[in-house]
Amino acid sequence: MDPIQEAHVAEPGQIIIEVAGLDDETVFAFQRAIAGRWATAVSDRTFRDPGQPGVRLRLYADLRQVLARASPPQDSLSPRAG
Repeated sequence: MDPIQEAHVAEPGQIIIEVAGLDDETVFAFQRAIAGRWATAVSDRTFRDPGQPGVRLRLYADLRQVLARASPPQDSLSPRAG
């Protein structure tokens, strides 16, 4: 995998996520979960490091572009009646 360059994270809110997993299915499932939340540059291939088990995947995400919200913040912070 190529080294991370400053151009990859040129602005606040941009992040790089490197994922390691047992197989392609696992890391692509993680990629889909992240892509459902933030604008993400989707990769279609994984990398293998010689002599290392599993696969690796690099994602580029822009946290400024929220695509979906799991639940409204007020629901998760409000006290329960009881």
